[in-house]
Amino acid sequence: MTTSEAVKKSLAARNRKQVLFKGVGLGAVALAFLMLVVLVGSLLSTGYKALTQTHVTLEVFVDPEVIAAEKLPRGNFKKVLQASMQSLFPEVSSSREQRRLVGMLSNGAQFELRDMIVDNPALIGKSVTLTVPTSDPYDQLNKELIDRETPEQNRRLNDLEIEWFDQLKSAGAITSPLNTGLITNSDSRFPELAGLRGALIGSFWALFVCFWISFPLGIGAAIYLEEFAPKNRASDFIEVNINNLAAVPSVVFGLLALAVFIGWFGMPRSAPLVGGMTLALMTMPTIIIATRAALKAIPPSIREAALGIGASRQQVVFHHVLPLAMPGILTGTIIGLAQALGETAPLLLIGMNAFIAAAPGSPLDSSTALPTQIFIWADSPERGFVSRTSAAILVLLGFLIIMNSLAIFLRNKFERKW
Repeated sequence: MTTSEAVKKSLAARNRKQVLFKGVGLGAVALAFLMLVVLVGSLLSTGYKALTQTHVTLEVFVDPEVIAAEKLPRGNFKKVLQASMQSLFPEVSSSREQRRLVGMLSNGAQFELRDMIVDNPALIGKSVTLTVPTSDPYDQLNKELIDRETPEQNRRLNDLEIEWFDQLKSAGAITSPLNTGLITNSDSRFPELAGLRGALIGSFWALFVCFWISFPLGIGAAIYLEEFAPKNRASDFIEVNINNLAAVPSVVFGLLALAVFIGWFGMPRSAPLVGGMTLALMTMPTIIIATRAALKAIPPSIREAALGIGASRQQVVFHHVLPLAMPGILTGTIIGLAQALGETAPLLLIGMNAFIAAAPGSPLDSSTALPTQIFIWADSPERGFVSRTSAAILVLLGFLIIMNSLAIFLRNKFERKW
């Protein structure tokens, strides 16, 4: 075989391998994209049902014999609602069926009526129009998540309860407005009342604390290591450990926070302050690495020119190098905070998965966060939390997409070509 023939044969073999490699790469990308589509599609197909909430509209007579102005906010508001429901179905006479009838209303209906009357006591003795959420089984029925063909003994609602609901729906008393409570309400044991307000505020406070701890400390450490620290074994040891910390599992930081912040320092459990400090420990290595990379990307000519006109070492760094590196630093910081926003394990270990029915007013108040709220809902046996879990995941993904998009925007807008 001649040399040219051998070259042609080897070239053909290399071309085949290259085509095979490209095919495998494209197949891997296509498979990853398909899995992403399946994931997002499954979340959308389940979570969109949480965007609406079934409501019932009633004419409620505020009986002054049951609710007295001088005893507010106390009063048997549930009895008033029961009387209103019974007026719509006068044929319901047994006490058991009456309890089932008023069970169509959410447990929060009595508190909505109470707040309305407390705000305006003049409503006592009058009829008011009240629109409240239905309880979760009726919400599931209206969203066709309860199969009417299922044998009655295997359904959450019997035939009579379904008949009551259908009568109200035929009368136009049933509506399905946008579920604003998903964002404006805090957590609840009742799916129809549960919302993300407390988790959103808790995540905000945790990220707020995380940013103000990790950002200045991370940038300061990176500047010292990159610009001022002598190159010796001690600095090499620190650099290796910073790189290792960036790869440590997040649950380890949770254990550290549990032992140090809560165990030794006695800081409040479930507080966004502790959560933010824990996330800061995780985020700091990422910020340090991103900041050092941004500082290294500045050409040496910038430093040399500044030194040549008489600038000190500090002036070179803080007046020339750091401003030019800031876009890259901000990009790394935002990506680090986005990663911290989605962390669950360390927050679970410090107790931010407790049932908190009120939104926190400060970083010291007990709270949950978005990832831990998703964990709580996913672990709930109530079927109504299934769609809310998917909706909460979509909200979390939305925030992550926004933060990563902001990082890309800042990088593209302020990045300089050298």
